[in-house]
Amino acid sequence: MSGIGAPTTELGQLPTEGLRIAVVAASWHEQVMDGLVDGARRALADASIEDAATIVRVPGSFELPVAAKRLAETHDAVVALGVVVRGGTPHFDYVCDAATAGLTQVSVETGTPVGFGVLTCDDDEQALDRAGLEGSSEDKGYEATVAAIQTAVTLAHVGGSRGNLGG
Repeated sequence: MSGIGAPTTELGQLPTEGLRIAVVAASWHEQVMDGLVDGARRALADASIEDAATIVRVPGSFELPVAAKRLAETHDAVVALGVVVRGGTPHFDYVCDAATAGLTQVSVETGTPVGFGVLTCDDDEQALDRAGLEGSSEDKGYEATVAAIQTAVTLAHVGGSRGNLGG
């Protein structure tokens, strides 16, 4: 979770005109989720596409795949943001597995990139450290949005884009 080796592409240099991005975010763990959504908004602004973005909230990380599937039908990329904190029951494993498999399935079946911003943490401290809040060491909302944008731009230039990007 060090962030070492992350891509350094400047979002402002990418051809993002006409790109439609959807952000679907869980509601559990409000402070962490607010940080992740703010990170996504910063990335959208850096890419000059904040006005073409759709942001929706769902109850929890388990609900992310179904919302992402619907949004993938009308957007060039989807960013899924959530957090699951380990507890004393297998619930953590089930939700993490379901969210990961579901979001992967959405991306592969629709051909729409899904930025994976679901934090899977052992405790609240880890989640806060990844949420992009003041004092956090990482900004996973921003990073997941960058990944989705970069992948959408790449796919648009290899053909098959639904959006208005060249290709």
